[in-house]
Amino acid sequence: MMRAEPGELVLGGQAVIEGVMMKGPERFAVAVRKASGEIRVKDFPISVGRARKALSKMPLLRGVVTMAAMLVIGYRALQYSADEAIEDAEAADRKEKGAPPAEEKAGWNAEEKKGGNALAMAGALALALLLGVTLFFWLPLLATRGIAALLPALSGRMAFNLVDGVLRVMAFVGYVLAISAMKDIRRIFQYHGAEHKVVNAYEKKADLAPEAVKAYSSLHPRCGTSFLLFVMAISIVVFSMIPHESSLAVKAGMRLVLLPAIAGISYEALRLTARKADSPFFRALIAPGLLLQRLTTREPDLSQIEVAIASFRRVVPPEAGLVE
Repeated sequence: MMRAEPGELVLGGQAVIEGVMMKGPERFAVAVRKASGEIRVKDFPISVGRARKALSKMPLLRGVVTMAAMLVIGYRALQYSADEAIEDAEAADRKEKGAPPAEEKAGWNAEEKKGGNALAMAGALALALLLGVTLFFWLPLLATRGIAALLPALSGRMAFNLVDGVLRVMAFVGYVLAISAMKDIRRIFQYHGAEHKVVNAYEKKADLAPEAVKAYSSLHPRCGTSFLLFVMAISIVVFSMIPHESSLAVKAGMRLVLLPAIAGISYEALRLTARKADSPFFRALIAPGLLLQRLTTREPDLSQIEVAIASFRRVVPPEAGLVE
């Protein structure tokens, strides 16, 4: 096995249920570990129209386009991993009850069930987005309004938005700490660490064997966790542009309208800091995001790293990385 120069290929990824999604330039792949120990991998083509290609070259707008695309890809990856997990759970249930394995002739039932699973996943995603906006944008606004009523010194525009921003960060950290107590979430955080280790190893031109990859960091400057921290920090400045005398309802609505702009600015900030990671100044900007990633990643075992490698190999073209 010899190594080619990675060039400018930028990978994306995400932890899913018992697996990892890796996104390359032309496709994304989801690898999951089945209950039997088998690694099942499926790849999906990425179709990019002319409009998206054009928008992807425009600063600020490309961040919004990328975020929307990653939401769609992330949803499809989670749906696939959920289908595989449900298949394992049903097989285990049949085994426990002594029932025979599912027959092929019931395939149409399986397709119908997958359709139901997809509908449930769509509903769960919509609910998660609503809860995210409520928990991290609207509730801190309500809490800050209450604090400002008690402490008039904090009612000034900048002070108000600084308190609001601190409350948003606290809400996010508290949420992550709360869900990390769940065993299934801790495993997802381990797969998140495995995804980062594989990308770090690739970018350092290392051999992609599980034992070698394990030595690399589970933190990465382009992580979505760092992106969220940029969103929360940049929103302090952007939200301060909303007229301070506006009603609570207007402020809440304007926050929702301004989210795409915040996402675009945050994406550019993430790209810039990741490219300039060797500079002391930019290292200082990256540091809080890396610190936060210690909450959303856990040290993976070799079997989880193996899953991440399997997903990676499906999306990286030979000329961009490892060549067999």
